[in-house]
Amino acid sequence: MPSGRVVILLALIMLALAGACAPVDPGGVAESRRPGEAVVTRVVDGDTVEVDIDGRRESVRLIGIDTPEIAHPPDGAECFGPEASAYVHDLLPPGTRVVLARDVESRDAYDRLLAYVTRVDDDLLVNLALVEAGYAEILAIEPNTVHAPLFAGAEADARARGVGLWSACT
Repeated sequence: MPSGRVVILLALIMLALAGACAPVDPGGVAESRRPGEAVVTRVVDGDTVEVDIDGRRESVRLIGIDTPEIAHPPDGAECFGPEASAYVHDLLPPGTRVVLARDVESRDAYDRLLAYVTRVDDDLLVNLALVEAGYAEILAIEPNTVHAPLFAGAEADARARGVGLWSACT
């Protein structure tokens, strides 16, 4: 019986082959890059990063998830916000090559790209990794819900294991 990660990887491959998640078209991608490839330049917080796409800087909001805020005036950071941000800093240090895959809507009200972010080096789906480790909860906003069932299962598992924010925050 295949492991959970193998099943998830197979599901992502099937969705990609079916065209469910189209790569963000960065325009004029160099031949050595995969479609939708970008380079992380900065982590803003637990669910937002900045990337370079062929010399163009873009802010990217990881879709399907929500992490606690790191700065929430006047009350300060939310429970587990700094930890979630630190985890993303570890996962996506500047210079990390990623592939951005969109869902239906490509931008939010703040003009950020909306994307599923996958590291090139090991095909880690960062959005999912945050939920699995308890640094994020699901945030399914129609019509960008292609991975909602996958993320919901990961959140239920993280809650059951009491990891991350599920043990630290009430």
